[in-house]
Amino acid sequence: MTGSAAGNCPNMKLLNGKYGICRLDSSGSIPGWVHRGEFFSVTGTPDELSVVCSEACIPENVKGEKGWRILKVEGPLDFSLVGILASISAVLARNRISIFAVSTYDTDYILVRDGDIDNAVEALLKEGYKVEKEGK
Repeated sequence: MTGSAAGNCPNMKLLNGKYGICRLDSSGSIPGWVHRGEFFSVTGTPDELSVVCSEACIPENVKGEKGWRILKVEGPLDFSLVGILASISAVLARNRISIFAVSTYDTDYILVRDGDIDNAVEALLKEGYKVEKEGK
């Protein structure tokens, strides 16, 4: 890994399925379709309600982008660890791969467009990351 020993790279897992990122009205409630998949994330701000969930669950009339894949950083990660998300995003940025990141209490999830996922995995492997496919 650039800037540090490759042994410090966390293991990652490529989750199955495709996901969507949606923008809902901040004044609305969280719709039931959000919870139907294995992975979902909801962030509310005064400006928007942002949802990441299985693209198969998203109604046609909802504003958003489909066709994202998820790379999970294997956790749980200690809060004292510094730069994990920054290191991963730097690798992908150098390879001109845009991301959408979601963090939880235990770990980080990096969403990459489906068309870029093979290049993203290859770039991470070259930098010393281990990327396993879910179910293996």
